[in-house]
Amino acid sequence: MRAAVQRVKQAGVSVEGREVSRIRKGYLILLGVEQGDTKQDVEYLADKIVNLRVFEDHQGKMNLSVKDIGGEMLVVSQFTLCADCRKGRRPSFISAAEPEMAEAFYEEFCRIASEQGVTVKKGVFRTHMEVDLVNDGPVTVLLDSRKTF
Repeated sequence: MRAAVQRVKQAGVSVEGREVSRIRKGYLILLGVEQGDTKQDVEYLADKIVNLRVFEDHQGKMNLSVKDIGGEMLVVSQFTLCADCRKGRRPSFISAAEPEMAEAFYEEFCRIASEQGVTVKKGVFRTHMEVDLVNDGPVTVLLDSRKTF
């Protein structure tokens, strides 16, 4: 499971010109589910992201989590994070999970993060979304549940 975590001042998602979600300060998370991912991958990434300390404390050091600052998370499914671009010029998405599994793990990720006390808002699974954001920093962190060592 892969995630691109962007620290934002605000972010929103629209589908067919209608806004479906908006957050204030927090994270925009692009989440990709791969074949072979397990519930442990979901739990690992949700816990890692909720407790990731990339917000500044009173001394200007990245020392606070999204939970610490009372921030929000906007989670957007993104199978293209699973792209393999090693051969040729056209990405292969063969490692992306089947939509049913991906949606179940996406929903589980959101549930786990929410249960840890963070407000979680979502995009709309399997739709063409327009995402707008105001990066803060910018700070972007790439996480992969298979790269824990």
